[in-house]
Amino acid sequence: MGNLDVWGLHQWWETVKIRVQAIIFSFLFVFIASSSFSQPPGMGMRRWRGEGPCWKASELNLSQEQRKNLDLIQEAYFREAQLLRLQLFTKRLELRELLTNPTLRAETIRGKNLEIIELQSKQEERAIDYLIRVRNLLTPEQLKDWCPEQEFPHFRQMMYGTGPRGSTPP
Repeated sequence: MGNLDVWGLHQWWETVKIRVQAIIFSFLFVFIASSSFSQPPGMGMRRWRGEGPCWKASELNLSQEQRKNLDLIQEAYFREAQLLRLQLFTKRLELRELLTNPTLRAETIRGKNLEIIELQSKQEERAIDYLIRVRNLLTPEQLKDWCPEQEFPHFRQMMYGTGPRGSTPP
């Protein structure tokens, strides 16, 4: 019986060692991968054609008039975007309720999903309208240093798609 306990302890210890090694390996992998994609703060995103850094519109050397107009454009956009996000949130909650209801037909669920898709499309349309307004505000020199994809955290996903169904950003 004593040998059985020692053998069980030995197996337990080997399992713990393997798990610790896996955790250390995972941590190192994430650390190395994340540091290889980082860039120094304040450098801005590299342009598509390998030119110098580029910036958000608010980080450019704007005149007082441009800054005032940019503030107005941003206020109007963010107010409307907030409303759309709230509507999307509500529709997603409704979809969740429909999906967990065993008595509903699939057509009802698909209809709710179409409502969500329409709202998402409207949200993307508003984002493009915002970027066009910002673009019209900037001078040709400022446009050379502007990165539209930095205006929104998810703009790159919207432009290029991500995940299994879309391509990854360049």
